[in-house]
Amino acid sequence: MPDRLRDGLLTTDRLPKGFRLLTSDANSTTTGAPYTPSPVPITAMPCSDLGVHTFMTAHAPPLEDVAVGLERTPVGDDDFGWFGQEVLDRYAPGQAAAVMAAVRGAAERCPSYASDPLPDGTRIQETASVTAAGVPADDGLLLHITSTFPEDGKQFFGVTAFVRLGEVILIVQQSSEDQPSSDSETVLAAAVKAYRSAAAGG
Repeated sequence: MPDRLRDGLLTTDRLPKGFRLLTSDANSTTTGAPYTPSPVPITAMPCSDLGVHTFMTAHAPPLEDVAVGLERTPVGDDDFGWFGQEVLDRYAPGQAAAVMAAVRGAAERCPSYASDPLPDGTRIQETASVTAAGVPADDGLLLHITSTFPEDGKQFFGVTAFVRLGEVILIVQQSSEDQPSSDSETVLAAAVKAYRSAAAGG
């Protein structure tokens, strides 16, 4: 692990082409896991929490948490760009592997579920699936969530990558888009490379 956890985050010189850091974001570098934990672990959390970006810090609080916002601006009329963040969560020895198993188990437990009600009472139908992360790591997965609106059938797609590197879980989260994108995988590959380089002192 890098001497300081935040040193393992993506930096401007390590970003994939076309991406930039959102350093003006208030949560661009947070530490000390400043979130309110829930007494409910991931293994028992509601399925609807799978689509909530903070479910890890709520249901599996890390010892330390740092994050940086990222975006890729659109290129052309048919390109909608990409917006998300990279997160590094550090856990006590042995805990990170258990957290990864819990995340995988939650996705398997919740292949289809209804979201929490929107202000008008509408519930969005969600489906969850897991694929391999495809990066060198101790463990890794991509959590795919598809949201379907009942009134018009419009769908939005989101991907969250979870990769365990020793006692640290590296997460790449994207905001949902109305078409599938490979940008999350591009960011993930760069993030893992940056973390490994920082851990090696490069």
